[in-house]
Amino acid sequence: MSQLKIDIATLLDKIRASTPLVHHITNYVTVNDCANMTLAIGASPVMADSIREVKDMVSIASALVINIGTLNETTVTSMLAAGKQANEQGIPVVLDPVGAGATPYRTEAVRLLLAQLRCSVIRGNLSEMKVLAGLDEQTRGVDAATFFDGDREAMQVFAKKVAQKLNATIAITGAIDVVSDGTQVCFIENGRPEMSRVTGTGCMCSSLVGAFLSVTDSPFLAAVAAVSCMGIAGEIAHENLQKQEGNASYRNRIIDAVFNLTLDQFGKRARIMAFI
Repeated sequence: MSQLKIDIATLLDKIRASTPLVHHITNYVTVNDCANMTLAIGASPVMADSIREVKDMVSIASALVINIGTLNETTVTSMLAAGKQANEQGIPVVLDPVGAGATPYRTEAVRLLLAQLRCSVIRGNLSEMKVLAGLDEQTRGVDAATFFDGDREAMQVFAKKVAQKLNATIAITGAIDVVSDGTQVCFIENGRPEMSRVTGTGCMCSSLVGAFLSVTDSPFLAAVAAVSCMGIAGEIAHENLQKQEGNASYRNRIIDAVFNLTLDQFGKRARIMAFI
């Protein structure tokens, strides 16, 4: 097993041993799935978004996950308050810029968050990352592997530049996942195409990032760990599907696969390529 895999396996053990609290301000479409995924990996979720308690709640958490999927003025205010409190206390922040670029309001909101908060990890698809980097506001739902036509070198250069511009570790998820902190780059080739037919797999992945961030000072390692674990779970879940089961069963099996994920499974299945 490579050192990177050993480091990730160590983090998985730490989560399960310490049950860190992960505070979410997330969207109401997938909030239950995010809570269950956080529990499945071994952490403890709290889904509080009232401006009257977010500062207090994030103060006792080990990580904050902000997801703009169902955006409104009230939650943006809470996101800013919680994020600033987290920054003051050195608590890592994960940003999931769901649908950035889809509407002017959504784009403005996420840029406001980026301007006022320090994010440890930003996880999204390629089109969302391009919007955050100010490169494109038109392309939607584009996968990195397709956009770069398999050119790994171009993907590395792009990921590093975006991470440097945003001053955060970025995780671009798709058929091939790309993680970079501006210096290092990892390609992760786990997962199944059927995962795109389940609402919230991206949101659940961001919850996993928050859980891993709770037990390491390395946002890069946390992002690689979360993305690879999510992809492996998608593979295991697909293998366990019964003949007449559909996407609802698949979602549950993904959560179960994370809950039952062993270090041996991770070591054998993780397809991670690291570059500097």
